[in-house]
Amino acid sequence: MTLVLGYLLAIAIGLSLGLIGGGGSVLAVPIMVYVLGVPAKSAIAMSMFVVGCVSLLGVIPHWQRGNVNFKTFMIFTPAAMMGTFLGAKIAGLPWVSDTFQLVAFGIVMVVTSLFMIRKSGAKPRPSSVGAMARHEPHQHHGLLPTWLLIPLEGIVVGIVTGFVGVGGGFLIIPALVLLGGIPMKEAVGTSLLIIAFKSAIGFVEYLNYVTLDWQLMLTFTLAASIGMGAGVYLSRSIDGRHLQKGFGYFVLAVAVFVLLKR
Repeated sequence: MTLVLGYLLAIAIGLSLGLIGGGGSVLAVPIMVYVLGVPAKSAIAMSMFVVGCVSLLGVIPHWQRGNVNFKTFMIFTPAAMMGTFLGAKIAGLPWVSDTFQLVAFGIVMVVTSLFMIRKSGAKPRPSSVGAMARHEPHQHHGLLPTWLLIPLEGIVVGIVTGFVGVGGGFLIIPALVLLGGIPMKEAVGTSLLIIAFKSAIGFVEYLNYVTLDWQLMLTFTLAASIGMGAGVYLSRSIDGRHLQKGFGYFVLAVAVFVLLKR
């Protein structure tokens, strides 16, 4: 019965990725740890595999509808992959316990959910990534030039991904919308491709020091893929701004649960 519940929740992971472009790891890590009994570090690695595969699958329909900004992807992704590798390296240090990572996971969820809820009503402003992708004059945010701000954002998001195992869609999408000034639907599609690449490098690094249940991981991925198909279909008729706000509250609920369980 526990395994069946885990697979049903895996379908929910796919739904969240299809609808919002993020949230997969936010669901996957708690499901694997608290429902399926997987050790935290192994759960983080397995969630990266699941979310990476499902995200890559989910890119296809978004690309067909023109909702993937490849120029924005090329600007954001290299730094994000570097950050993910660094975060995974740090997670492998002897003093980093499962409890420490899960507490960090919960804290990241609280901070990010509050940020998303506060920013969900804001209108995207043309700036940094959007201007760079169109080869327009770059705008500055404070004292930092655009060419420096965007890689820094990618590195920070990547470190969070590598250390606590969150795919980062809920971090990437606000960055693409609020910093890049691209539409929510396009940010969703682009974030899926970014998540796939970041998750891949993080997963490979975790293989150096964790053991995995490959059968569980592959069947979990299949179930999440089914949910992804349904989520992408439903995303055609749902306002992206409403998705961001609703997901912000959801992330907050997950954060409270994880911190209380610790």
